[in-house]
Amino acid sequence: MDSLKRINRKVAKYLLSGIIGLAIAAPGLSAAMDHSLFGELLGDHVKNGVVDYQGFKKNETRLDSYLELLGKTDVQALGRKDQFAFYINAYNAGTIKLILSKYPNITSIWDLGNRVFNSPFKKKFLQLGSRKVSLDYIENDILRPRFADPRVHFAINCASKSCPPLLSQPYQGEILDRQLNNAARTFINDTRFNRLNGNTLYISRIFKWFSEDFDNDPLTFFLKYAIGDFKENLEDRKSEIRIKYLDYDWSLNGK
Repeated sequence: MDSLKRINRKVAKYLLSGIIGLAIAAPGLSAAMDHSLFGELLGDHVKNGVVDYQGFKKNETRLDSYLELLGKTDVQALGRKDQFAFYINAYNAGTIKLILSKYPNITSIWDLGNRVFNSPFKKKFLQLGSRKVSLDYIENDILRPRFADPRVHFAINCASKSCPPLLSQPYQGEILDRQLNNAARTFINDTRFNRLNGNTLYISRIFKWFSEDFDNDPLTFFLKYAIGDFKENLEDRKSEIRIKYLDYDWSLNGK
């Protein structure tokens, strides 16, 4: 009787593994990627958008393990939202790794290159599948054209004080819309990055650099995500508002 029970358990385990395998491989179905390792690192070393690069440096081997996991992931096997989250996390984890390559002797990401030659954003250092890619490639060849969602600009972080704050948790496909909405809303309503002074709306240069992503109409985007008095004032003055772009602070977003 005991031997029969053991056989039945083995059969059940075998059948269950087969069902799981079919669910993963079947057309139209996809498995989400586990970003928990990155989540632990972000939870430990990012507080209110301020990054503890020294802490990341101490745990760089764990960050490397996560980057290795990204590199081995078959992205095409993921659903669309999981792919979107994958590339956002790849960008953010890659940026941290890039900063650590010179930390602590760094005050800005531009210490790793310059705007004319050898841009740090164009360095091919991140292994994804069979190729090494740059942050610029992830942003401008994958995220922007493939997903066409302007909220991505408030999810990816360029390690700078004027950049939308790095979230202290990874992006995940099943809650991605909520995370992106929160990121956009948080950035829009933060007076460090955007503010209304009389009829002049001072906004981040992100809206200038990527104007086409916002249909060359940042005010409409602001009206969608602004809240409270800020939203009411924008609506009351929208026909009179002038747009001006703030300077961008590229200093490191670290402690």
